Amino acid sequence: MPPVVEVRDLQTHLVTRWGTVKAVDGVSFSVSAGETLGLVGESGSGKSMTCLSIVRLVPRPAARIVGGSVLLDGEDLLTKTEQEMQRLRGRKVGMILQDPMSSLNPVFSIGRQVREPVAMYHGLRGRALQERAAELLAAVRIPSPAERLRAFPHQLSGGMRQRVVGAMAIAAPPRLLIADEPTTSLDLTIQAQYLQLLEELQRKHGLAMIFITHNLGIVSKICDRVAVMYAGRIVETGPVRQLFTSPAHPYTRALLESIPRLGARLNRLTAIEGQPPDLARLPAGCAFAPRCPHVMERCRVEAPPEFAVAPGQVSRCWLHATA
Repeated sequence: MPPVVEVRDLQTHLVTRWGTVKAVDGVSFSVSAGETLGLVGESGSGKSMTCLSIVRLVPRPAARIVGGSVLLDGEDLLTKTEQEMQRLRGRKVGMILQDPMSSLNPVFSIGRQVREPVAMYHGLRGRALQERAAELLAAVRIPSPAERLRAFPHQLSGGMRQRVVGAMAIAAPPRLLIADEPTTSLDLTIQAQYLQLLEELQRKHGLAMIFITHNLGIVSKICDRVAVMYAGRIVETGPVRQLFTSPAHPYTRALLESIPRLGARLNRLTAIEGQPPDLARLPAGCAFAPRCPHVMERCRVEAPPEFAVAPGQVSRCWLHATA
């Protein structure tokens, strides 16, 4: 079965007064129906910019998609006109952002905002439109959905607002759902409920999902595969269980070692030395070389290609050149 979305050598640059920033530098991956790909990495690694590039919503005029392709069901989104993209956003690609208040208009009722995509995608009007909006809120487990339609965003809790955004994202429903750190502002109990909800919606509609997060614990629960990003590039990709048990890239290992483990007796957690690089002044070789405990001279002068280290698992590291 062909993948729902296939990203090939995607490149997005930001032109600033300090130089050209390679925010997304040759990123490639694919996601199939019913599959969840986790994008992980430190802040500024390019996770969100990658997903904004997929839906062609990069911040202009500074950001520009300068290369690559994004195939959604075989159609290249980067060749579409803006008018065509407006028809595709929501219908085929849904997006849930980290802060629900950035997606909801505080002066409009929940009902008006949920009804808008339903009317646009399905052409419903009147009573049928109202009933469908209530059904969507019920689908994301919002109690008393008919009453909530009359409420305004400030009258709902953070968890409720995030569920409303989820209801709007699945109104079509789309083929691809992008969730950009949707649980960051939720407490642990609501976070677990929301993750379970996303999994149920995915199974029901057969969605392909890209899940962006800093939380590797969430990745282990909800994702099928993981792509680890650093300095605008994917440095390692693999199935969740395999990557967690046998990480191949030093950066992936460092991320996993920085997670506290129940029952482990450690004086302090492992820290990754140094700071992420300036994307406007990347080093000539591997971007992780200045922070890597296994750095070699070759790492400082030559960027590593992808090496297959196990079935379905690839890593950009010279340590595997002779493996």
